[in-house]
Amino acid sequence: MFTLVRSRVRTAALALAAVAALAFGTTATTGAAAAPAPAPAPAKQGPTSVAYVEVNNNSMLNVGKYTLASGGGNAFDVAVIFAANINYDTGTKAAYLHFNENVQRVLDNAATEVRPLQQKGIKVVLSVLGNHQGAGFANFPTQQAASAFAKQLSDTVAKYGLDGIDFDDEYAEYGNNGTGQPNDSSFVHLVTALRANMPDKIISLYNIGPAASRLSYGGVDLSSKFDYAWNPYYGSWQVPGIALPKSKLSPAAVEIGRTSQSTAADLARRTVSEGYGVYLTYNLDGADRSADVSAFTRQLYGSDAVYTP
Repeated sequence: MFTLVRSRVRTAALALAAVAALAFGTTATTGAAAAPAPAPAPAKQGPTSVAYVEVNNNSMLNVGKYTLASGGGNAFDVAVIFAANINYDTGTKAAYLHFNENVQRVLDNAATEVRPLQQKGIKVVLSVLGNHQGAGFANFPTQQAASAFAKQLSDTVAKYGLDGIDFDDEYAEYGNNGTGQPNDSSFVHLVTALRANMPDKIISLYNIGPAASRLSYGGVDLSSKFDYAWNPYYGSWQVPGIALPKSKLSPAAVEIGRTSQSTAADLARRTVSEGYGVYLTYNLDGADRSADVSAFTRQLYGSDAVYTP
């Protein structure tokens, strides 16, 4: 089986664009937009399916355009906004949460970009990614610093009515701007604080980078604090190295439009046969991808996918 290492369009190219950021240590937001109670989705048996969307190029609403021909359930269960960033303020020497103009547009227009998915029963999660500035999830110097960033994350989830946070420890470039190298306590403190802040929301792990290999510190094992973890290498099968039950793991990962339909089908078939509960996809765009999506929904759910523009 071949592997297709991710080829994401990076947000660094938009660094000079107008951006909106939450300052380090921001206090709790007011006027929080609570997500509406979703309408019951038609029953669907099978793994949880996840779709990352590059919002620099594509609409989150694409996730809601796919249903199952048999039964009418959603083809996708979780939609991931890709991606916010963890940036570094060289003046205050602190990490802060940063949104490029496209992520900010999605959040500002949550009523039309997020709520329609949630009303279909699809969870909407915000992915957070390094941005070449030296700040990452694995190098907070103190528990206080980690907890302050966790508060920025949970405040964002509350403010925009999202369903959780996804951690993707790539492109931090630890050491840039005089930042520290990864340490063993940082990610444990961060995720522990975030879970305390939002006990009923999703926290997921894109299983890559220094943070993903630092899940235990001081007698605390983070594994149980995650809802999901998934393989980061598209077109391949790799079981995430985290102590979660199979129902919360995606060893399969596909890039829609680049991973062949036969490989997507094989990975979906293996997901079911080996008893795993999650199937990860990346880069759902605005084209009719029903053939690509059907390749795995047939194996996961016994049904083709129908695209409705």
